[in-house]
Order: sequence, then C-alpha cells, then structure tokens
Amino acid sequence: MSAPAPSPLAVVDAEPLPRQEEVLTEAALAFVAELHRRFTPRRDELLARRAERRAEIARTSTLDFLPETAAIRADDSWKVAPAPAALNDRRVEITGPTDRKMTINALNSGARVWLADFEDASAPTWENVVLGQLNLIDAYTRNIDFTDPRSGKSYALKPAGELATVVMRPRGWHLEERHLTFEGRPVPGALVDFGLYFFHNAQRLIDLGKGPYFYLPKTESHLEARLWNEIFVFAQDYVGIPQGTVRATVLIETITAAYEMEEILYELRDHAAGLNAGRWDYLFSIVKNFRDGGAKFVLPDRNAVTMTAPFMRAYTELLVRTCHKRGAHAIGGMAAFIPSRKDAEVNKVAFEKVKADKDREAGDGFDGSWVAHPDLVPIAMASFDAVLGEKPNQKDRLREDVSVAAGDLIAIDSLDAKPTYDGLRNAVQVGIRYIEAWLRGLGAVAIFNLMEDAATAEISRSQIWQWINAGVVFENGETATPELARKVAAEELAAIRVEIGEEAFAAGKWQQAHDLLLHVSLDADYADFLTLPAYEQLVG
Repeated sequence: MSAPAPSPLAVVDAEPLPRQEEVLTEAALAFVAELHRRFTPRRDELLARRAERRAEIARTSTLDFLPETAAIRADDSWKVAPAPAALNDRRVEITGPTDRKMTINALNSGARVWLADFEDASAPTWENVVLGQLNLIDAYTRNIDFTDPRSGKSYALKPAGELATVVMRPRGWHLEERHLTFEGRPVPGALVDFGLYFFHNAQRLIDLGKGPYFYLPKTESHLEARLWNEIFVFAQDYVGIPQGTVRATVLIETITAAYEMEEILYELRDHAAGLNAGRWDYLFSIVKNFRDGGAKFVLPDRNAVTMTAPFMRAYTELLVRTCHKRGAHAIGGMAAFIPSRKDAEVNKVAFEKVKADKDREAGDGFDGSWVAHPDLVPIAMASFDAVLGEKPNQKDRLREDVSVAAGDLIAIDSLDAKPTYDGLRNAVQVGIRYIEAWLRGLGAVAIFNLMEDAATAEISRSQIWQWINAGVVFENGETATPELARKVAAEELAAIRVEIGEEAFAAGKWQQAHDLLLHVSLDADYADFLTLPAYEQLVG
C-alpha cells in the first residue's frame, strides 16, 4: 500500500504534546481534511439557517411542528435500525471528560455506557483535544493506567466484560478548532473530534464486539441530523466498514429540535440509537430563542425548573413516546450530585432526590438515564432494575396515552415560580466559578456538590440577561439591572478571594471569569454561545 499523500491540514500555534504523532497521523489528518472539504460548506449553511430561524421566532414568539414533514410523522411504518448488542441495555450512563483518570474510572464504574465527552464537560484546549483521543485509543488497546501524583493511588482497567460501552460526544457545530486549519481556515471542532476518533477506532471497536457510537450535541433541526447521516455514510465507506455500523444518539437539548424529534430519527434511521432529554441546555435554548417574547417566557430560578414542570413533562413524555414509536432508546437526564466525603446528611438528602428522579424516569418509560459520579450508578441502576428486571429496555411501552400539543412545549408560564434575588446570586456565583475553571482547561467542575459543565454557565448567564432585559422585580423589591448584577458579581468575587486566600486567588483566572460573565450577561447583543468568546480567551 502506498503512503498517504501529505495532509493539506496545518497544525498551528500548538505546543507539541507527548505521543501526539499517534493521533495526528498523516492518514488521520487526510481523513479530517476530506470531511472538512466535503461537509463544512453545508455546516456553514445550517449555521446561517439557525440565525434565520431565531429571527422568525423573535418575530412570532411561537413554534410549531413542521407542516412540510407531516407525512414522516404520520407514516407509522418506519423504524430506526435495531440496536446493536452493545447498546441494547443502556439503563445507566455515566458522563465525563476524557482525561486519563476519568477514562479508567468511567469505564470501571459499573454503568452500561460512558459518554466520553469532548463537548460541554471538556474545555477545548489542544491538550484536551489530542490527549483525550489518545486516552481512548489506549483504553481500547488496554494500554492505560494512572497513578494520582497527590494520593499515590493507582488506577487500572477491569476485565473487558465489566467495562462500560463508550458513546463519544464531539463538539457542537458552532465551535471551530483553531489549531487545525485548511487553507488558513479553522476546521469545525465537530469534524476534528469525530474524524480522529472514528479513523483510529472504528475497526478496533468492531473487533471488540462494539462499534463507533456517538452522542450528537446541540442539534437544532432535522437538516442538521441529515448532515451527520451523510458524514456517517461517507466515513464508513472511507475506512471500509459496513454501512449502519455507526450509531448516534441525539441530544434533544434545543427547543427547536423538540419539535422535530421524529424527523431527526428519520434522517438518521439507519444509524439512530435514540434520543436524550437534557435540562440546562434545553432551558438555555428556550431563553435564547424566546428572550424577546415578553413576561410569559421569563424563566424562574434554574433550580425551580425541575423535570416535573408542566412544559418539561410535555418535552420528556413526547420524547419517550417518539422514541418508542420508532424503536429507539429514550435516555433520561443527568443526576449531577457529587457525594460529600464529609457530610453524610447532605448525601442522604441528595441520594433520596436522585432516587426519586430516576424512579420517575424509569416509571415514565425511559430506557436509561445519566449520572455524573460513580457513587450514583447503583442508585440509578436500582431504579431501572426495579422496572426493567431482566429486560434490556422498555421500548415496548409505547406511551400512546401521551398527547402533546405544540403550545405545551413552550408554556413557560404554566410554572408557578418566579425569579428570586437568591437565584440571581446563585447564577453569578456558579457562573464565575465555572468560567474560571473552564479558562484553566477544566470543563467538568464540582461546584456546591454538583458536577457542572458548560451548559450550567450558559443557563446562568442567560437567566441574568433575561431577568435584566425583562425588568424583573425580585421578592426583596430590587429590580434586575446591570448595576445590580455588577454589585452582586463584585461581592461574589470578594467572597471567593476570602474563601480561597490571596495566593490561590492570584494564581487563578477569577477576575477574567468575572469580567467574561458580566460581558455575556449584560451585553445588549446576546452571544449565541458563551463558549465562543470564552474560546478566544482559552490558552492552549
């Protein structure tokens, strides 16, 4: 076989990393370049279409199921491809970034699936992008171990039969990878993450009895799902594996995608594995799209918007019904609690909440659910075991009792809760703390006993923005204004300085995080994604 031609991709402004040549091979980069050449133009068109659709929502303050795809929804004959054996039982999935320690712990966690995350739980430094790929390669070749330099504790993989199945999440369509360019232009991060992972691991995974499985984030329409399907078809032919080997689970974490669930499954039907119900990104998307829709679209404190809120129930029940009608898995939301090593009472209360949440999801017909910490795996497992027993899923529960009208999904004012001053303070606190860690290259961050990712910061800054622009009056009589947000942010920054000490404060990126949070929360021109201006400030 002749050597591949030199890749037209250039690696720019990137410090060399140990063993990067194992990931950035000429053949792998040539594949990513071909993905970019073929599919980035369509991606650009779809990003422009997002802006057009957002402008239409601003004009009408409504959404509806698409009339032009009514025939797809009405046709009961089509189903998605049957699930491969490695993805048929998904009753508990653990999520997390692909650093070396997390890779071992997640695979060993006892969960059926690990969402290996290059998206919201990973700040896209070049080191995280490249070494995350290397860690997955090492895991599949069982060439991975880790010793914690602080504790001296060593980590190694359990036997193959006890490991979670990996479902990898690439970055969303909106993000670029500035360190890989084609004719001077950055390659979309989604194509870099997907391309490197698929090229190196597709055949290896097949040999292990699994396959290249993906979570697709921040999808806004069935046309974006169609693009992914075209990429899968091309990629499978390129490396010479059978069509249908790829499986994709789509996160329904935008309000527009909630109106196109069936169409999204239809576009991906030969490669579809299911849909997932998110929470923070979904609420962020509601604020983003209906931010000028008036008082009836103003969300209360994020912690008041539970999955039992009427419009969230409509969304999750429609998702279960849609998935099961089409033979796909319905995967529930995140239990983000991080157990305390010091406070048993905090753990007791939180574990009860997690159990209630997972009991509800299993009872509603979901086939599985997410947790953020290995200690939560047994709790979630027990909830689904109680409903599923020996069955791998409950796709036979068709939920034909569910009927959701278009207006139900955006009936925000059906929730009897209001924004509070404490909610504003919490949004500022969490926003600053998360952004500071992200700017240091950490995407999954424990804050106030919860594992937070970029979606948390998105809903936090969006709520501050919405409350100010809606002129919300809090229960203490204060009005949400830029001045109040600045005052609260200054107080929180000062409190953090006292909490962690001058030395740690000076070593961190606290002022930078404070300034960025205020910029995206107060700017009249609402940024589509916090991670876009944040990426410009990310070093590495």
